[in-house]
Parts: sequence; structure tokens; C-alpha cells
Amino acid sequence: MTPETLRYATIMLAAGVGIPILAALNAQLGGRIGSPAAAAVILFAVAFFGSALVMVLTGGTGALAAAPGQPPKLFLGGLFVAFYVLSVTWVAPRFGLGNAITCVLLGQLLSAAVIDQFGLMGAMVREVTPMRAAGLALMAIGVFFTQRG
Repeated sequence: MTPETLRYATIMLAAGVGIPILAALNAQLGGRIGSPAAAAVILFAVAFFGSALVMVLTGGTGALAAAPGQPPKLFLGGLFVAFYVLSVTWVAPRFGLGNAITCVLLGQLLSAAVIDQFGLMGAMVREVTPMRAAGLALMAIGVFFTQRG
């Protein structure tokens, strides 16, 4: 494993660790204030200011000028993240955080495999080999067993 690969893997592992923490904190906030939607708005406001700070600190403000000329479909990511935050904020307290995140993880793995297989949205093509398919099947079986227990 190259140092660059290790660095990328570490960053994404940290991002993965953050997802259930985000879900638990936002679900609790939504419950305390009585609105999962309001909790999501607060989360996005904090995320906006945090992202804006990083943008300013890294000198990326000039890139905003190029945004209006981009294809509209590229902005749909915002709707996907809003759907994720709203759904996990509402579902996790009712379904269990572990159950919610396990299903999210399976959905991520399945959609990532399809995106990689066909190189969708400019992704690097990475074939779904029999070994990868077996791993996805094992994950699906794991989700089934975690839901029964």
C-alpha cells in the first residue's frame, strides 16, 4: 500500500466513523427541538460555515465563479445529502442507529459497485468481479442477520 493510498484510506475511514456520529447527534437534536427538518437545517448551516471557512483558508474562493456554468445535474448531490440527513435524522430514533447505518452502508456499497462497474458519472471503471460480488452478497446477508437480532 502506497503512502498516498494509506492517506486516502485514513481520511475516508474517518469520514465513515463520522457518519454514525452525525446521525446520532442530529437525531438527538431533532428530538430535543421537536423537528428533524429543523435539525437538518441547523446541521447544514453549521456545515456551510465550516466549508466556507475551509474554502477561504485554502484559497478556493475563486472557484465559485465557475459554478454557474456547470451542468445542473452536478448540483443534485446537494439533494442526495439533504435526503440522507433528513432520513437518518428521522429514521434512526425509530429504527435504531445501528440498523439505519447498516442499511445505509449496504446501499452505499451496492450503488458504488454499479457506478464503478459502468464508470458512471466519470468514475474510474472497476469491474465487479466474482470476489466483489461475493463480498456484496455477504454484506447483504449481514444486514439481514443484524435486522433479526
